[in-house]
Amino acid sequence: MSHTAANSVILVHGGFVDGSGWEGVYHQLKKDGYDVTIVQNPTTSLADDVAVTKRAIAEAKSDVILVGHSYGGVVVSEAGTDHKVAAVVYIAAFAPDAGESVSTLTANPPPGAPVPPILPPVDGFLILDKQKFAASFAADVRPSLAAFMADSQVPWGIPALEGKVTEPAWRVKPSWYLVAADDHMIPPPAQRQMANRAGATTVEVPGSHAVYVSDPAAVARIIEQAAKGVGNN
Repeated sequence: MSHTAANSVILVHGGFVDGSGWEGVYHQLKKDGYDVTIVQNPTTSLADDVAVTKRAIAEAKSDVILVGHSYGGVVVSEAGTDHKVAAVVYIAAFAPDAGESVSTLTANPPPGAPVPPILPPVDGFLILDKQKFAASFAADVRPSLAAFMADSQVPWGIPALEGKVTEPAWRVKPSWYLVAADDHMIPPPAQRQMANRAGATTVEVPGSHAVYVSDPAAVARIIEQAAKGVGNN
């Protein structure tokens, strides 16, 4: 099978946020010559989010580096088996195996692990406590932007949280994983465990769960490593 260079990058956001948080990563990748698409997940169900992501893959001009943050890792795990996807990159993300979901991966947190301040569901949707959002999600983001992220949350549908992966992309595609060492949403030991299980090339940086906002250079760097890594195969 002939492949064009993996010059297209598709960025998939997670729960509680939209695609605008990728702005810094987007500008760095564009400057470096990549074609970049930012998926706007409805975050209503895994199936809906996978469908939106697959449409972006279909429209890409070349082979794709598919990148997911947080719950976006579930989306890229399910959508990333597409033949146009050259590699998957997880940014402080869930990397589920077959039959796993965010719900199953977070069901038994280790003792002492931070508990995300998720409020009780309303009409089947979840949001984070706005007063606790910055500390848990975006501790290293400038306070005014963290407040904006808290106040512009996208309600996260329980069917998205419970959506199970069928065949994870990391089993059939090369993968990379950026561990955020100061994450209070997905404990760093859980990130390392998922990265190790996936056989991912792993990089660890200081950073909150919103490392893609606070340190776009580090995030762009691992994405470009993936693009170059599959380009040399």
